[in-house]
Amino acid sequence: MSPVGKVLESSVRNALSGKGAHVETARVFAALDWKTAGARPQGAPQSPYQVLKHMAYWQDWVVNWLDGRKPALPAHASGSWPGGVAPANRIEWETAVRRFRRGLAALERGSGEADLLSGPGEKSRLEMLRTIAAHNSYHAGQVVLLRQLLRKWPPPSGGLTW
Repeated sequence: MSPVGKVLESSVRNALSGKGAHVETARVFAALDWKTAGARPQGAPQSPYQVLKHMAYWQDWVVNWLDGRKPALPAHASGSWPGGVAPANRIEWETAVRRFRRGLAALERGSGEADLLSGPGEKSRLEMLRTIAAHNSYHAGQVVLLRQLLRKWPPPSGGLTW
């Protein structure tokens, strides 16, 4: 891999993980119990669970796109917000968190497996990975705010502070 390719790959991985910008994206749901995950603070449009499902939806969409599939776009934005406000139980919550983390790991792998400047469609892999990294950062910030309002931030492992 060329020096420029290595810099691009590193930049994409850092953007996907949140490194250098905010708490690790994979940790924003850490130590959040399933009942709290389904709570919506007064005036908030979504619960942490709803945001998690939305993030996982788009991660899976991008992973499929990177793999050369042609995933369909939802007819309306609401189609990318699957499921209800709250998980039915602990297992449903933990399954959703694992799905999100698996998708994030697949995106990180995808940042190093092929030429970032090429792509299976009109956009390059780099453009798609940058877009999903920005999307995840945006929503990770929402989740932190929701958790703060629910008095469940930072997680026991700590948040990004100095």
